[in-house]
Amino acid sequence: MENNTNSTVFDKINYSIKNSVSIKLLSIGFLIAILLIPNSMIKSLISEREFRQEEAIREISSSWASPQQITGPILTIPFEAILVLDDGKEISTIKYAHFLPEKLKVVGDINPKSRKRGIYEVALYETQLQLEGTFSQPDFSKLIKEDDIILWDMATISIGIPDMRGIQNKIEIQINDKPYLMESGIPKKFALQLAHANENQYSTSRRAEYQSGVSANIDWSEELKSASFSTQLSLHGTQSLKFNPIGKSTIAKLNSPWPHPSFEGQFLPDNHEVTESGFSAEWSIFDLNRNYPQQWVGSEHRIADSEFGVKLFQPVDNYQQNTRSAKYAVLILFLTFITFFFIEILNKKRIHPIHYILVGLTLTIFYTLLLSISEHLNFSAAYWISSLVIIAMISLYSMSILKSKKLAGILFMFFSIIYTFVFVVLKLEDYALLFGSVGLLIVLGICMYLSRNIDWYNIKAKGGLNHAATEA
Repeated sequence: MENNTNSTVFDKINYSIKNSVSIKLLSIGFLIAILLIPNSMIKSLISEREFRQEEAIREISSSWASPQQITGPILTIPFEAILVLDDGKEISTIKYAHFLPEKLKVVGDINPKSRKRGIYEVALYETQLQLEGTFSQPDFSKLIKEDDIILWDMATISIGIPDMRGIQNKIEIQINDKPYLMESGIPKKFALQLAHANENQYSTSRRAEYQSGVSANIDWSEELKSASFSTQLSLHGTQSLKFNPIGKSTIAKLNSPWPHPSFEGQFLPDNHEVTESGFSAEWSIFDLNRNYPQQWVGSEHRIADSEFGVKLFQPVDNYQQNTRSAKYAVLILFLTFITFFFIEILNKKRIHPIHYILVGLTLTIFYTLLLSISEHLNFSAAYWISSLVIIAMISLYSMSILKSKKLAGILFMFFSIIYTFVFVVLKLEDYALLFGSVGLLIVLGICMYLSRNIDWYNIKAKGGLNHAATEA
């Protein structure tokens, strides 16, 4: 008796699943929610692979050189200041006045390189830079008191270079045609000026790098009205090259055969040309465009807040594209299940929840397949290979469970359209929302058209889904 009762309950549940539209729709919604769990795991996998790519970049950078940001040359002249204490006693201390160039011109070529760590490729570069310009006579009138003593014979000129490993030649600076060989290191007494300048933008370890650079003691006299300078830098770096516009007028010109530049920082180039064979760019920046003066004492101002430059952008960011494609998983699952649901209603076919689950898992596998292939091929090729594999599997499986080549062919066309639609949305970054909204509106219109003749209230009363399909 107990077995008969259990059998009856099971039969009722089975009958409800097969013949109740409401339960069928609730089951489909539940399956979609369940299948989003592996989709969330796939997103985590994409993030993990992206992190490993960043690790590879850091490892290669540690052997080559980090991104470079050039600051200088800066003229520093110390002076002896007299301080009066509260008890009236006078003491002397050394302070450092910093003077920026009247004009600064930077001309350089960036020669891209690439290195691989496993499957990850990192953009590196070698650059040849020519720095030239002029210093005007240092104006101490607003910086010192009457009793302060300027130490002209201790004048120093310095250039901040974040990663000294990137230096590829000896650095000699010409001051009024007199050469000075620059030495490694910036004197600690005024190195803090560069460190504080980057306090907001970099971590503590990163700020420490801005205490590095090269410097030279130079001959400067009170009578010297102005001085011209020029120097050449040969540097290695990773991905980006930036400058600080320390001149009262700063002009920078860069050329490179890299076809995908990304101009970064506080200033975009005034003129640039990008072709398949490379790019050229020119910046023109004035002291009024930045938030620090031409001279100051100590570490009062933040130089690096006004940096500008270029990054060797790698346009095919597989992980970003994979992340975006994974966001459409809900849409594809919903469209697929609703399509199978209408096939049940309109074509006297019955599809078991197990079939829905297997099709849903196949759709989910698409994203792991796409991720793994895109790490070896470009994203577009990986997308179409993965799509064709998944579409073929579901179409053949549909032909088996629906017993109809015609319906399998329709599903093949449906999935081809859906995956093409998603691919176009991924490529149309600026118009993705508009194109996606119009596409979804069309899909909704098709669903409304297909269901226009179905009497949803009488499906169960007239014999279930099969009878409803006949009526439709």
